[in-house]
Amino acid sequence: MAETAAAAAAAVAAESSSPAPSIDPRSGFCAATRTFHSLRPASPLPPPSLPLSFPSFAFSFLPSSPLPSHPALVDAANGDAISYPELLSQTRSLAAALRSTVAVSKGDVAFVLSPPRLDVPVLYLALLSLGVVVSPANPVSTPPEISRLVGLSRPSVAFATSSTAHKLPSDLPTVLLDSPRFRSFLKADSAPVPDVEIMQSDTAAIQYSSGTTGQVKAAALPHRSFIAMAAGFHALRPVDGPQQVTLLGAPMFHSLGFFFALKGVALAETTVVMTAEASRYGLPALRRVVCGGAPLHVAAARRFQSRFPRVELQQGYGATEAGGISRMINPEECCHLRSAGRLAQNVEVKIVDHVTGNILSVGQKGELWVRGPALMKGYVGDDEANASAFDSEGWLKTGDLCYIDQDGFVHVVDRLKELIKYKAYQVPPAELEHVLQSSPKILDAAVIPYPHEEAGQIPVALVVRQPGCDISETEVMDYVAQQVAPYKKIRKVLFVDRIPKSPSGKILRREIINQICGSVSRL
Repeated sequence: MAETAAAAAAAVAAESSSPAPSIDPRSGFCAATRTFHSLRPASPLPPPSLPLSFPSFAFSFLPSSPLPSHPALVDAANGDAISYPELLSQTRSLAAALRSTVAVSKGDVAFVLSPPRLDVPVLYLALLSLGVVVSPANPVSTPPEISRLVGLSRPSVAFATSSTAHKLPSDLPTVLLDSPRFRSFLKADSAPVPDVEIMQSDTAAIQYSSGTTGQVKAAALPHRSFIAMAAGFHALRPVDGPQQVTLLGAPMFHSLGFFFALKGVALAETTVVMTAEASRYGLPALRRVVCGGAPLHVAAARRFQSRFPRVELQQGYGATEAGGISRMINPEECCHLRSAGRLAQNVEVKIVDHVTGNILSVGQKGELWVRGPALMKGYVGDDEANASAFDSEGWLKTGDLCYIDQDGFVHVVDRLKELIKYKAYQVPPAELEHVLQSSPKILDAAVIPYPHEEAGQIPVALVVRQPGCDISETEVMDYVAQQVAPYKKIRKVLFVDRIPKSPSGKILRREIINQICGSVSRL
């Protein structure tokens, strides 16, 4: 592992940080190619043909002697910690034990079904170092849901806990993370793991894309995807200053949490894993909060800034299939509350009219297409989905309605498949949700389409009132009508106790639609 890492570090070649003359230095738009480019300095990446796994790449950035003295991982609930020497030792021991005892090898798929644990990042690194494909899933999923995921990824082994293992198919060999057997793997004094040649194009992870707009798909991500994203963060790391500590609140089975659980190694950070909820945290040292997974409403962002004026609120935008697409990196960018930041390093995008296919320019709304080194290889076993996801030049169609403003900031308007077709107009639910959530009397809201004989579809709002508020349906509709065009008005309001959301914060619109359409009498 060390020799490969050294070779990787030696092979990294820096790219030019100056934008081409035809690229607008303010927006990043190239009029000749109709393409938006990142305005950030390009991150040095190893040659694509170099054999290299993500763990080897990440470990190559660590000083070999001495290793960092601060913890690599900390359990937020009890303070248990894993130092960097322990992290490397446990990763190697676990990899050797899994190779010899569990008999996993390159190309095998390992299904991981576990709540947050301190040893999960160690498991990820050990499996990836063997060339085993890691496929994490939500531990609160039901047995039928898990059965479908297992059918997509076809794992040869599963890693679970005593609380989740019963949900797995009975014929899938399973290793319990909370068993004495697994703990012995972390301390095994076994022979070194034979070198495994892992190409950057080899699949590192199979992650499940959101099923809110259709059937769940299994996206295959190569090692180079995680290498490219980690390189981007490494290039922008502060050279001086206090030791960086990241509190990981995103679930580690989710694409965002999965990456953040790993990238801390490449940056020699301390990652604090939230293994349980706590009633109180000390926040004097909080410097920044990274928000992704779903658009952050402006009203919520302003409330946060009012309460924590010295904390940077960095928003970002990405996709399971594409990795990180844009993010904020400094206080000036954090002031653009309605955006998701500027394009990440090595990323280029197009904004395409989803009706005509025309490629659009600055400030024009259309489907965002993305190309870059962090893209997935494709959906596992789904040629039809792959054919519709990629064009002939390798551009991935995100399905997101977006625009990029004159300063290069990405604005995510909505999912194309979730647009409400009111008469001849397209109404973005997310836009109406932003308006609703700006009301001091509304705690949360979701907007869905509902069939209508004359209009085709009408916007219906599900509203959670603020505690103690008695806002009426008429007040809600009037509040929105004052701020939007007539065709975007809310036509019906349903008051609910909660809005169903995914672990990453995305509104489960399809689930809501199914529930509402089954209760026609309510409308």
